[in-house]
Amino acid sequence: MNRINLQPTGDQVRAFRDRKTGDPIFMLNLLKFRIKAEYKDGRATNLTGRQAYALYGSGFDTVMAPLGTEIIYSGDIKGFLIGFGEDDWDSVALIKYPSTDLMLDMFRNESYQEIQIHREAALEGQLLLECGPGFKFS
Repeated sequence: MNRINLQPTGDQVRAFRDRKTGDPIFMLNLLKFRIKAEYKDGRATNLTGRQAYALYGSGFDTVMAPLGTEIIYSGDIKGFLIGFGEDDWDSVALIKYPSTDLMLDMFRNESYQEIQIHREAALEGQLLLECGPGFKFS
């Protein structure tokens, strides 16, 4: 598994923007935490990846909840019932954004940028899957 790139590529951002419908979107996050947080600025820390991500999560909620973003679910991955790769991911989160534009604006939001450092320090890897209208289970 490639866990190096924690930011979308330019092509991914353009495709994300081009898929926008004006409807709310859901982002399914699969998260793999570092054992020890590693900050790009080289600061000394005793934080684990989980602890650094908790700082990010708290800040994310403070910045994004007033804009209509909702954390629908978050929890640890306990094991796979179907499939393989149990050790690849630690936790999952499902987050609802009112629109694609709001999420794109988030990346330019100065308050978000201040907390983003904790996310990068915390994560060894992440899959971020955009989900939206289409498939109906029943």
